[in-house]
Amino acid sequence: MNGRLHFLLVLPLAVATAGPAAQDSPAEWIEPATGHRVIRLSRDPGSASFYFHQNGYTAEGDTLVISTREGLSTIDLRTRRVEPLVEGRVSHVVVGRKTRQAFYIKDGTVYATQVDTRATRAIVTMPSLRTGSGLTLNADETMLAGSKLQADEPVAPRAPDGPGGPTIPRNQETSLEARWVARRPMELYTVRLESGEVNRFHQSTDWLNHVQFSPTDPTLLMFCHEGPWHKVDRIWTIRTDGRGLRLMHERTMPMEIAGHEFFSPDGSTVWYDLQTPKSKVFWLAGVEVATGKRIRYPIQRQHWSVHFNLSPDGKRFAGDGGGPRSVAAPGNGQWIYLFTPRGRELQVEKLVDLRNHDYRLEPNVTFTPDGKWVVFRSNMHGGSHVYAVEVAPAP
Repeated sequence: MNGRLHFLLVLPLAVATAGPAAQDSPAEWIEPATGHRVIRLSRDPGSASFYFHQNGYTAEGDTLVISTREGLSTIDLRTRRVEPLVEGRVSHVVVGRKTRQAFYIKDGTVYATQVDTRATRAIVTMPSLRTGSGLTLNADETMLAGSKLQADEPVAPRAPDGPGGPTIPRNQETSLEARWVARRPMELYTVRLESGEVNRFHQSTDWLNHVQFSPTDPTLLMFCHEGPWHKVDRIWTIRTDGRGLRLMHERTMPMEIAGHEFFSPDGSTVWYDLQTPKSKVFWLAGVEVATGKRIRYPIQRQHWSVHFNLSPDGKRFAGDGGGPRSVAAPGNGQWIYLFTPRGRELQVEKLVDLRNHDYRLEPNVTFTPDGKWVVFRSNMHGGSHVYAVEVAPAP
């Protein structure tokens, strides 16, 4: 077998299509418009990969954790075998690369489940942890973090993310600003995995969202001030002891927006979508954590994506395009994109045609740990499924 195809294609096609629930979507195909191989990884409709900055992979690259209608499942990326992991509704899921555990919140309790043995333990019970953002796992896998309401209040419905973009239906465009205006008291927190000890810090009436640990610095957190993107100073970093609060991007003009921030795999850079101003001029922007040096790659309107992500080796970006209601409409493309830096520009390659995808479900691109596949979720064939497209063109 061609070594470039690696582990995802070793299973006979008949096994991958087994089961009546899988018949709403083809098991694999060569994308006619691009020549790239696409594979359906999930078995049952209603399956989805995680939000773009929530890790779902083990470090060895052999297992991916996904959500299903029944709870959580694992996908063996060597055989495409899907097995149940956790039953019931869960939230705030993140997978530990080192310990091969899935961390999540269920019924107000934080749990850890080992992906191979299914052994499960409760870490801490605190219903208010469901009221914010997280979970995120630090680099040495000793603590979790997130944001929450300061008081143990009833859990409110989560408002949509984004700068008035494709995840916000027309009749709900005011909900983002309404939540922002409410100024509900929030705080950041950490949870020690060994003891379950909860430490609260950085109390605020700003809407604290998208909490992410640095992948290399175990005490550095990134979070955002959520709300209308043109009204908030969004991207911040802070230490887990509450020190070192730092704004990572300062607005330079009215209506400038920056968001959907994420760390590079080596932790050196914070990357984000930048528009100067909103819906007019588009950039994939970055700031070096240590030096503050700014990086900007221009993005054409038709190539703008709801989310971007970076390959493990830091050499390529992926994007998930945007729908007809996106901030880049009209003219935005419905594609999975591959971006390769060439000097100060990005070489753009289309991977998967998403013209039949409903962008109310965000595709949320991630790279597999070996960097050879881009994983995303899509409803382009009806039910929601998890797919992978090979970065290299099919032979």
